Amino acid sequence: MAAALALASRTRGRTTPNPNVGCVIVRDGRVVGRGWTHAGGRPHAEAMALAHAGADARGATAYVTLEPCAHVSARGPACADLLAAAGVARVVAALGDPDPRTDGEGFARLAAAGIAVETGVLAAEARRSMAGFLTRRALGRPHVTLKLALSLDGAVAMADGRSRWITGPEARAHTHLERSRHGAILVGRGTWEADRPRLDVRLPGLEDRAPLRVVLSRRTMPDVTTIAAPAAIATLPADHLFVEGGATTASAFLRADLVDRLLLYRAPILIGGGRTLPDLGLADLADAHARWTCTDRRQLGSDRLEVYERA
Repeated sequence: MAAALALASRTRGRTTPNPNVGCVIVRDGRVVGRGWTHAGGRPHAEAMALAHAGADARGATAYVTLEPCAHVSARGPACADLLAAAGVARVVAALGDPDPRTDGEGFARLAAAGIAVETGVLAAEARRSMAGFLTRRALGRPHVTLKLALSLDGAVAMADGRSRWITGPEARAHTHLERSRHGAILVGRGTWEADRPRLDVRLPGLEDRAPLRVVLSRRTMPDVTTIAAPAAIATLPADHLFVEGGATTASAFLRADLVDRLLLYRAPILIGGGRTLPDLGLADLADAHARWTCTDRRQLGSDRLEVYERA
């Protein structure tokens, strides 16, 4: 299942409105098929893995990060039917599919075909992998990651607003990797007008990733998509949104309780008198506790990355 999740990460942020799914088919202890949902949502992971496995799929076990779909569309057959027709003996899934067209029907169809079904394997990791799809289904909006680059004393910029560069090249490269995993990138109007950021992906081999560029502004801006308020992210055609800056925009999303994941890049520098986040609307210090859980820490050159998710 861990291998299937790794495959699913290849197109995270690029499969909307479909989930990014991974599939590994194993027979007699040997991997005979691999697949992942491709950009745009087709082919599905199971269809790709079955094509890879061919006749070796018969009697095999399919590990899939989400319940195989049970609905036929103009773009392809139901994956539950494909697995049954291929003669797999067992399907191990991480999560059930909340799509009402499948939602348990995929598992039922497999069981009716005599296929053993097991669920819940690495479920927490799968929820993290498909956070965009699941958040859209549950809340009607994209999954939001907020990125902040901070000095040791908590400043996001110098007093005059300059923030290039707080972090070093390794941290900035990691930011581009994160951009490649999101369908849209958002900055505030002030950042857009002051810096004219390209908001693209500049990593070798990933230059073709082109997230939607979004600016938080009440005034329509040329060459980008504009939204007037954080709540308007529900209208964006992306399930993964990467919010980059600046401090006012970060505060607006935090005040609206629309941040699901935090990326904090801490640089070993002291600024003194620099800009920090504006008021977040806390009524009491106790309200700030128990909101975030740290899920990852790593060193990136001289900088330290901390990843937090909603508790």
